[in-house]
Amino acid sequence: MTSSEVDTVSQIVANQRENESKFKSIDVFKEVDPVIDLGNLLLLDLQPVNSDELKSKSEQFLIELARDNAQLLFNQIWKLPIERVDNIVLAKLPEPSTLLPREKPIPKPKPPTKWEIYAKKKGIEKKKRSRMLWDEESKTWKPRHGYKRTKDDTKEWCIEVPQNADPNEDQFEKKEIAKKERVAKNEIKRLGNIARNTKKGTVSSLQFKPTLEKDKTRVSKEIDVAKLSTASMGKFQPKLPHEKENKKTGQKRKFESVSGNGINEKQRALDILKKINKPGKLDLTKAVNKKVYENKESSSKLSSGKVKNKRFRKGKQATLDKMKSRTLGKGKKRR
Repeated sequence: MTSSEVDTVSQIVANQRENESKFKSIDVFKEVDPVIDLGNLLLLDLQPVNSDELKSKSEQFLIELARDNAQLLFNQIWKLPIERVDNIVLAKLPEPSTLLPREKPIPKPKPPTKWEIYAKKKGIEKKKRSRMLWDEESKTWKPRHGYKRTKDDTKEWCIEVPQNADPNEDQFEKKEIAKKERVAKNEIKRLGNIARNTKKGTVSSLQFKPTLEKDKTRVSKEIDVAKLSTASMGKFQPKLPHEKENKKTGQKRKFESVSGNGINEKQRALDILKKINKPGKLDLTKAVNKKVYENKESSSKLSSGKVKNKRFRKGKQATLDKMKSRTLGKGKKRR
């Protein structure tokens, strides 16, 4: 080999080594196999983390770890069966194996209507119809339904009277009545589907919600709350022309200043002390009632012994027990 050929080979080898150092291999080896869920495009790395390497060079360690795990996930994706749709390569993902937490349960499929059950039984398939139709009279394309639709019978100024119909009958009014009947019939069918699909014995909670009267005070309060329900508390909210300011329903609390002369603070302390040392007000009625009650208590204690009864002759004295026995009789007790 000549010197030029040797230089070319060495240059090719150097370029290859440089590319290898720049682009890492797609083969990744791990001591503990990760758990891969292709249905959720999820990879769980079960290999223990080297804490020393993480502390010494955390940024580089996390980048390499993320790259290796992403490479393992892509390696499994490339093994999936692919299909081509409109010159786009698609990979069909399998069913997910990891159950992800949900705030609410999976919504149940909507129950079929009476027509859907009948169409499925008879094999009737729904075909998508075009929105525009060709109108032979105007020689233009018109929408099938809605404004300026084809065969708009409401725009007809003359209607042919059928042979078996009453010549004095208003055909325009008859057409309007027939349309109202069709609308009412469809509404009855819709309500019937709802009643058939709902559970028996359950009542909608929407029927028993309280209805609040929208008086002027409540409406103005709701408007004030809506104005303050922005990120800036309504400070940078653009105002409408002739819009009134919000009513300040609350009272702002005022705090005493923490700096300045101590005269006000001294006066507040003296007022509190004066209020504490001030004698209480005399309630004359309460004092009289208390004195009367005390007198009754003392007299009842003194009369608990022997008392003089005027019903007994010759001024005989008797105890309370003897008085009760004589007034009630022997063998009788007061109930």
